[in-house]
Amino acid sequence: MTAVTTPPPQVDVILPCLDEAEALPWVLERIPPGWRAIVVDNGSTDGSAGLARALGAHVVHEPRRGFGSACRAGLAAARADIVCFCDCDASLDPRRLLPFVDEVRAGASDLVLGRRRPATRGVWPAHARLGNLVLSRMVRRRTGVPLRDLGPLRAARREALLALDLTDPRSGFPLQMVVRAADAGWRIAEHDVPYLPRSGASKVTGTWRGTWHAVRDMRRVLAEPPVDRPVRTPEGHAQ
Repeated sequence: MTAVTTPPPQVDVILPCLDEAEALPWVLERIPPGWRAIVVDNGSTDGSAGLARALGAHVVHEPRRGFGSACRAGLAAARADIVCFCDCDASLDPRRLLPFVDEVRAGASDLVLGRRRPATRGVWPAHARLGNLVLSRMVRRRTGVPLRDLGPLRAARREALLALDLTDPRSGFPLQMVVRAADAGWRIAEHDVPYLPRSGASKVTGTWRGTWHAVRDMRRVLAEPPVDRPVRTPEGHAQ
């Protein structure tokens, strides 16, 4: 009897999740058809994991707390050629990833990020905007990549991401991805996306203290010495 193999999804969307039951229905119903939502439960106590499973998502449990730990667990569980990342708090619409994926699939960019543009006044607290501005400038000095945001909405190829050997378990993970991708010669693009009022309080930028911890994590990433990795040629091949 011939074994039946399930083809990989067109795209895997990794959704780190910590007590996001209120936002999950809105987020999951906006995952494009043919794509798979990977909800990484990072210790929720509000039933997020069960709700995500009931709504059709693939659920991964990651007991090690931290945004980076959740993202890495999702990446390890991914099977699609192209992988996306999106927050699970309804602040970003996963449908905005469609042109990002097209750009990666066409070979025009290796990593595509969303630059958050507040949809309404007060969506992005002043301390969070200030922290993001400072870090963006530091990234430009460190990498030469003219980014204006370190937004969580992004797309890239799975195997290439795995080759970056991302290790940060906390808030430095998104920055580490950008820095290591830049060091490896990736073509990095950034496009505006609406930033919507999130559901619930932010675990990272909801307070000055949370923002300070995030900035500290990211400063540590920026202090890492460059590591030799396969460099991509203009044709997109590794050397």
